[in-house]
Amino acid sequence: MDINSIYSEAKALSSEELRDDIVHHLYKRSRELCSASVSYNKTKTDKKTEKLDQIFTSPIWGFPIMIAMLGVIFYITIAGANVPSSLLASFFSYIEGYITAFFNAVNAPDWLHGVLVLGLYRGSTWVISVMLPPMAIFFPTFALLENYGYLPRVAFNMDRLFKQVGAHGKQSLTMAMGFGCNAAAVMSSRIIESPRERMLAILTNNFVPCNGRWGTLIVLASLFMAANVASGLKPLVTTGVLVGLVLFGIIVTFFVSWLLSKTLLKGVPTHYTLELPPYRRPKFFDTIVRSSLTKSWTVLVRAVKVAAPAAVLTWIIANIHIGDVSVLQHLVGYLDPFARMLGLDGYILLAFILGLPANEIVLPVLLMGYLSTGALTEVDNLVDLKQIFIDQGWTWITALNVMLFSLLHYPCGTTLLNIYKETKSKKWTFFAFLIPTALAIIVPFIVFQTAKLMGWI
Repeated sequence: MDINSIYSEAKALSSEELRDDIVHHLYKRSRELCSASVSYNKTKTDKKTEKLDQIFTSPIWGFPIMIAMLGVIFYITIAGANVPSSLLASFFSYIEGYITAFFNAVNAPDWLHGVLVLGLYRGSTWVISVMLPPMAIFFPTFALLENYGYLPRVAFNMDRLFKQVGAHGKQSLTMAMGFGCNAAAVMSSRIIESPRERMLAILTNNFVPCNGRWGTLIVLASLFMAANVASGLKPLVTTGVLVGLVLFGIIVTFFVSWLLSKTLLKGVPTHYTLELPPYRRPKFFDTIVRSSLTKSWTVLVRAVKVAAPAAVLTWIIANIHIGDVSVLQHLVGYLDPFARMLGLDGYILLAFILGLPANEIVLPVLLMGYLSTGALTEVDNLVDLKQIFIDQGWTWITALNVMLFSLLHYPCGTTLLNIYKETKSKKWTFFAFLIPTALAIIVPFIVFQTAKLMGWI
């Protein structure tokens, strides 16, 4: 074949086809050379790895196993976190009684008790009781899968889908990190070599629900989506709802990645070469201790640092009055007409706005507004909590839209700060805020208006 024929054939191919063809022949020739010159005996580990990879990386079984594995992790987290969360909440409530008694004994002014106890203390302890138990279960479970060697197989499977939307397979690993903390996931995007694909991972990572949003999603799924099933099946139904939400978030990730790769971040996806490690027995003690103590503690401390000032601010605006109405009530009045178009209300929207520093305080801020207590409110059980929502006119559509808004809305303050540090760009940080905010408005609006047309509400 002469040079002109080679040129004509190459020109006829697309750049992506040509690149794939070159890589294919490189690997094919490398394998031929290796087979001709190197001989080795496969160990039991090699044979075991090959057999397991035929299942875990199978085009047929790979994705169902991934979804099932995700469901198992969520189920363990949900079922295991309920009791310790309740115990922590009861413990902090018990301690609060002694703190209040101390303030009364020293004749501290009411405003000081309100700011430090009803605002700062309750806000911080709510974050701890809501976040710590799920993190202490989720992080070690996920770390065990990583230690076993399964997570690289997830990246291998997802690479095919990410390439179709112009992104990189390693983005699946940053998404996995996002289930624990989106801020940490933004930092983990450094593993992606291409600046364009790294930016795609940063801009879309927010569509994976972080630990701060799990509390809201789990509570609402339990109260409204799993309300009419037997108590023994509630964790299973709640898990199914959460898996559905996560899958929807992944679909949104693919859609936004595809849209950005065709507009603001045009380009061709780079190849993902990944050496799959052999499967190995996880080091249970080392993995669990490292994940529970190191990761959980780091994320928790950062969340408390952000949540504490937000809780104080919330108490202040709820207790400063203009006329006979608090500043919080005035803000609710401004937001309510717009929120109603999304199937929400002004209290819900304000709770998410005040929850910008930390998603964990959205529910307590919402309860504070509904009950007009002027303090972050603790509810003794889920039955009372559901009744509060129903008294405010909530339906299952309201709960669904709150969950969708929570899933899609702008990143928390810590994540936005990390995005700015990683990108060094105010423009991309603004887009990281704008894109999910727009989707968080559009999707609930469509759901609510469709429900009205269908006569569901």
